[in-house]
Amino acid sequence: MCLIVVGWHAHPDYPLVVAANRDEFRARPASPAHWWIDAPDLLAGRDLEAGGTWMGISRSGRFAALTNYRDPSQRNSGRPSRGALVRAALENSADTLATLDDIARTSANHAGFNLLVSDGRQFGIHESTTGQVRLLDAGIYGLSNHVLDTAWPKVTRARDAFARALDTLPDRGAFLALLRNTTRVPDEELPDTGVGLEWERRLSTEFIDAPAYGTRCSSLLTIDHAGKVCFTEWTWHAGGKLRGELTHRFAIDASHGDECPPP
Repeated sequence: MCLIVVGWHAHPDYPLVVAANRDEFRARPASPAHWWIDAPDLLAGRDLEAGGTWMGISRSGRFAALTNYRDPSQRNSGRPSRGALVRAALENSADTLATLDDIARTSANHAGFNLLVSDGRQFGIHESTTGQVRLLDAGIYGLSNHVLDTAWPKVTRARDAFARALDTLPDRGAFLALLRNTTRVPDEELPDTGVGLEWERRLSTEFIDAPAYGTRCSSLLTIDHAGKVCFTEWTWHAGGKLRGELTHRFAIDASHGDECPPP
């Protein structure tokens, strides 16, 4: 993912709400969120090139999602895929802190990343570039291709829109609107991440549509106090045209999940 906004115990009825965009090269093959054949307890999209994922949830209610840390000076060639870390977090049986500590021991083997994990009781993050592992208090958090809650304009803007959208649940329109925002940031407010001015402009929006690269899918995940999970994913063609929409619903610890049309 390249933009994740999370509400952790920020809503009276939904302990976890996640709105996220995955940005990737359009030529890289991927499948929409589904129950994996080789890991039947895991619901996630899948990178068909390296086999990992960017965001997922298990039948037991474990959640994990990852963003890359933008650093053009890093060479990713030969390093293991960061998408494998999300699967590792989802399949780990330890609590959130122990899971993150376990992954942090070898995170230097990967290019820079941020990994969010929840076991349903705790919510935490590991930032590989700072080495930090920490649990997070109740609140709203924004994450892009830097460390947590970096004040990039699109992160601040998305977090504010997310806070307003929480009041509209279970309606999803406001969340999709924030994930589809294509308003560019003024040049004087752009961060300098080493990719050049034109790319800083293109990457400044919540929804990205650039040549050969852009937002491939948008996701909204909610878990209520009864343990009912709703995971909606929209996939996009170049130009922002809708490619597909699906919703998975299941009860945490239920014997099976199913796919159904959104309400």
